[in-house]
Amino acid sequence: MASVEIEVLDTRAHANAAAAGGPDKRAYVRRIFSDIAPRYDMLNRILSLGIDRRWRRAAIAGLGWPRRPGGRYLDVCAGTLDVSGALVATPGFSGQVIAADFAEPMLRAGRGKGPSGRIGAVVADALTLPLPASCCDGALVAFGIRNVADLDTSLREVLRVLSPGSRFVILELSTPSAPFLRGPYLAYFRHVLPVIGGVISGHGSAYRYLPRSVMHFPEGAELAERMRSAGFVDVSWRPLTFGIAALHIGEKP
Repeated sequence: MASVEIEVLDTRAHANAAAAGGPDKRAYVRRIFSDIAPRYDMLNRILSLGIDRRWRRAAIAGLGWPRRPGGRYLDVCAGTLDVSGALVATPGFSGQVIAADFAEPMLRAGRGKGPSGRIGAVVADALTLPLPASCCDGALVAFGIRNVADLDTSLREVLRVLSPGSRFVILELSTPSAPFLRGPYLAYFRHVLPVIGGVISGHGSAYRYLPRSVMHFPEGAELAERMRSAGFVDVSWRPLTFGIAALHIGEKP
C-alpha cells in the first residue's frame, strides 16, 4: 500500500513540475501524450462536450487562408491531426498542411483524417522545426502551445518559417473571468476532469497535468505581449465560450 501511495505522489510531483515548466517537461509531455494517443480524440469530445470542434473552426477561420487557398500551412503540435483534417476539408481550401508533433503515436492515431497527399505528418519539436525560413503561408496550433518546453523559443521558431504577411493562430484553453462561471468551471477542471480523464484513458497523470498546465500558461493580454516580443505584429485575441478558451492571432511583418 505504501509503495502505491509513493507512486501516486511521484506522478503528481512530475505533473506539477512539468506544468510549471521544469527541466523534464519535454520528455514528460511526449511520454504522456504518446500513452493517451489511442483515446485522445474520444476524451476531447467527452471532456469538452463537443465544443472543441467549434473552437477549431474559429481557429481555421482566423488563419485567413482564403488569401492563399493553395498555399502551404503548418499545424504545430498537431496531435491527432484534428486541425489538419478540418483545414483540408474546408470548402475552397486547395493547399497542403504540414502537421508537426514530437509524439509520433499521436500522429499515427490521426492517420486518415484528410485526403491522401494533402497532409504531410512530420515528427518534430516545435522548438526546432525542420523547415526552411519563410516557407509557410500560415500556421496554427490548437491546445498544444502550453505543452512546449520553451514558449518564447517556439514563437520565434514559428515566426521564422512563416512568409511575410502570414498569420499565426493560437487556440488554447483558458479560465473564465466571470465570477458566476469561474468557480464551477475550476471545480470541474481541477477535480472532476482529472478523474474522468484518468479512468477513460487509464493514465491519471496526464489528466492531472492538464489543469495544472493551463493554470501556469500565460493568458489573454500576457500571451499577446509574448507574441509581440517574439516579433509578431497586429496581434489580437478574444475569448471563446465565456473564456473557457481563447484565440490569439498575430502576423509576420
